[in-house]
Amino acid sequence: MSEQITTLIENERLLKAVDVARILNISRALSYRLLDSGKIPAVRINRAVRVKPSDLKLFIEAQRFL
Repeated sequence: MSEQITTLIENERLLKAVDVARILNISRALSYRLLDSGKIPAVRINRAVRVKPSDLKLFIEAQRFL
């Protein structure tokens, strides 16, 4: 495995929908709805759905209001 790919994997582990739910303090069902609708960008690997932590951070920042 190349050094660049290894660094990427070590620095940004993909999150499961249940992890997203825990981080956002929402239900797992709502987490899946946000992922399925595309509101939170996700990666599909067969039936598995995963989220890059940086994408989740961008989603959270976009939801802020003053």
